[in-house]
Amino acid sequence: MPQSPRPSRRVYRRRRIVVFGVLALFVAAVTAGGVYTADALNAEVPEVAATVSVPEVAAAPAVELDAPEVAAYAIGELDDDELLAASDADESVPIASITKVVTALVVLDARPLGADEQGPAISYTAADVQIYWQTIAENGSNAPVYEGSTLSQRQSLEAVMLPSANNYAKSLAIWAYGSEQAYLDAARDWLDANGLHDTVVVDTSGLSPDSRSTPRDLVELGRLALQSPALAQIVAQEQSELPAVGLIENTNELLGTHGVDGIKTGTTVEAGACLLFSGDYEVGSRTVTLVGVALGADTHPELNEEIAGLLDTTAAGFHEVDVIDAGDEFASYATAWGDRAVARADGEASVLVWSDTPITVEVDARPLALAADGADAGSITVVAGDEVVEVPLTLDGDLEDPGTWWRLSNPGGLDPQSSARVLEPAGSAE
Repeated sequence: MPQSPRPSRRVYRRRRIVVFGVLALFVAAVTAGGVYTADALNAEVPEVAATVSVPEVAAAPAVELDAPEVAAYAIGELDDDELLAASDADESVPIASITKVVTALVVLDARPLGADEQGPAISYTAADVQIYWQTIAENGSNAPVYEGSTLSQRQSLEAVMLPSANNYAKSLAIWAYGSEQAYLDAARDWLDANGLHDTVVVDTSGLSPDSRSTPRDLVELGRLALQSPALAQIVAQEQSELPAVGLIENTNELLGTHGVDGIKTGTTVEAGACLLFSGDYEVGSRTVTLVGVALGADTHPELNEEIAGLLDTTAAGFHEVDVIDAGDEFASYATAWGDRAVARADGEASVLVWSDTPITVEVDARPLALAADGADAGSITVVAGDEVVEVPLTLDGDLEDPGTWWRLSNPGGLDPQSSARVLEPAGSAE
């Protein structure tokens, strides 16, 4: 078999020149450029900025309310200070027996009563009988009272709130404060302390047209009533059996329909038919409590029909929107030496919105250097009206050191990188 020719001396010489030339250059780099070598091997790994993807959430269509045509109305949510809708929200009007909600709350301020508690026994006297006959003479709503009869504080409040008995409102206020004037002084202080500056009460029952308020104040009054465990229970009752009084029934004929569970009717010539109302509605996994008032209707059947339409359309305007699912990707990281990782939502986020309330998503993805899978990568903030939900971002993947060879073979490769870049919206969340 023929043998391959051996390389000539010239070829060996050329190979030696190439090899030793490379070695020479490397040695030169090590000796003359030793600073670079040390810097490359010891340089800190810079932070890698995230490429962020921000989702855009489409707003729902604006709700079309079936608004009452009465003189004034307002409606809001229990846990929100703002009104959802209103007409003449700051107009001062007579409020009739809605005044008794103030009476009940001011009495409870002096004599607190918990849920299901009866409270102290109240003995009714000849003075209370006289108040009863005075109420009848005024053609005011009433419930019978007898000298020597006894009712608990809770039962007395039921007589005030369910059949709207003017005489029990006055008797209860005098029991709590000693006199009607002392009660009225305390009521003024209580109204001011609770920010109800546009509400004035001159009696305990609302029979006087000078007991006045605004729809805006009355919605807040309704919120305060629902925050009282005892009063919230009482106004939701359809009826009650009281000793020496008999069966009393709630004058709120909307109770138990259209989600309504309170609060107080009112009727006088000056005020017309009035209702301070509340209702609970299931929206997704949440319960929405609406509080509202409508005043000035000719009759209660007319008023109730208009309030029912308002409640139905207002409740239908609420939506629970799922904005973020656990594991959704919101940012990505890429190093010059080939590591790849993403930042994912470490949780879920949903918000409750009404009508066309906008939903915004803000992604704060932290720049990262050396980071292991599961590291904190920042957060996502979802804002819808007053509701703010924050969800952590965690790293899916590893960002590791590039290693010795990459450091030596990429001069300047560990310079800090640029700031985060925000992409166009990734699409609508549903």
